[in-house]
Amino acid sequence: MSAISPLDKPVYVYELPVRLWHGVNALALVVLAITGYLIASPPVVSVYDEASQHFLLGNIRFAHFSAGYVLALGFIGRVYWAFVGNEYARQLFVPEVYKLKWWDDLWHEVLWYLFLVKEPRKHIGHNPLAGLALFIFYVLGALFMIVTGFALYGEGLGQGSWADRLFGWVIPLLGQSQGAHTWHHVGMWYLVVFTMTHIYVAVRENLMSRQSLLSTMKDGWRRWKDDRP
Repeated sequence: MSAISPLDKPVYVYELPVRLWHGVNALALVVLAITGYLIASPPVVSVYDEASQHFLLGNIRFAHFSAGYVLALGFIGRVYWAFVGNEYARQLFVPEVYKLKWWDDLWHEVLWYLFLVKEPRKHIGHNPLAGLALFIFYVLGALFMIVTGFALYGEGLGQGSWADRLFGWVIPLLGQSQGAHTWHHVGMWYLVVFTMTHIYVAVRENLMSRQSLLSTMKDGWRRWKDDRP
């Protein structure tokens, strides 16, 4: 009798810390996007009252800064779990570009997303195209937003603050304060567009792929829709 393949039975892919991070990170991104937009385009408030009676933008900035800390600390925690978690926890940060099989699967996924092949292949973790997109758009994008965000935060804390000492070099690199604000704002739209695409692909693959997707992020288990390789 042949040995049981991992593709014949459910596989525990996403551990609890990864699933918790995914949810908290998604919420932080929503708060950051909304408050970031409002900081760039402040809402109009009454001009007949004293300014001291309106702390709306102050509350918006506080929510933005708090969500920024959550995003940054979550990112650090996710990097840590890539080292101590299972093999699938590392896929977000290390696309297996050094494997020929990875490139073959990547091309197949491109054809699948273009509806040029009849069915996708089975993947226990991220499929190569999804993994590469997550690395390029989320990992690098989030890292850029964290660095530029704390650089701008350092301006508010003042020269010589911890944020200024660690990230102040970013400001002149991006064309001083206005340039850094502009690139940070562009980065927000970069992540918003990626998130919208990510949600569409997740729903599409949950319906059309040969393995579970949304339920896997809920309980961690990858399940299969057929018993073929």
